[in-house]
Parts: sequence; C-alpha cells; structure tokens
Amino acid sequence: QVQLVETGGGLVQPGGSLRLSCVVSSDVFSVITMDWYRRAPGKQRELISRITGGGITTYADSVKGRFTISRDNGKNTVYLEMNSVKFEDAAVYYCNAPLGGGPMYPWGQGTQVTVSS
Repeated sequence: QVQLVETGGGLVQPGGSLRLSCVVSSDVFSVITMDWYRRAPGKQRELISRITGGGITTYADSVKGRFTISRDNGKNTVYLEMNSVKFEDAAVYYCNAPLGGGPMYPWGQGTQVTVSS
C-alpha cells in the first residue's frame, strides 16, 4: 500500500519561510500528478497546488506568488516552498495524487504549520 509521509511543518513567523516535503512510496511516482492540500481549523481540506509528472504547476489564488511546488523524482518526493507566510496559512498540510476527483492514496498524517509572531 502506498504511503504518504509529510514533514517539514512547524512554527513560523508571519513573513517567514518554510519548506514542506512529502515522500511517496509509489513505483509510478515520476509519472503521476501530485497535489498539496491544507486544512485549517474548522474548514474543509482545500487544494492549493499541483505539479504534473512533466513539471507543470498550478496554484490556488490564495498562495500564488508565495508558494512553490516542486518534485524530485529520484527521491519520490514532492516539496512545497512557503514564502511570505501569512496567519491564514496556518493549517495541516497534506499531499496526495488526484484520481477521479478524489485522492488516489490513503491520506498521510499531514504536517502542521503554525503561524505566530
């Protein structure tokens, strides 16, 4: 069974930076699209960024220009570089692959990002 392991979260000040990682135990990682989601307290999980197997990236308006998604196929890892972090970025961050409008894999534990001055 494929596992998703997200790491890199923590406490960050507004305006600061953080880099999240997600290791995917999939033999087909290099060709699949990968997404980053987040779920803030009291809110639904939202899709914030996507990267295709070919490296095409898309972003939600809420993070565009501040966050950068990338991948290292040799390490089966997708990254989320978070810059100019805002209070509203505080959430648990998850990765997954899309399949038919839903997630392809069981959700991992996520990684918590806390924004505080």
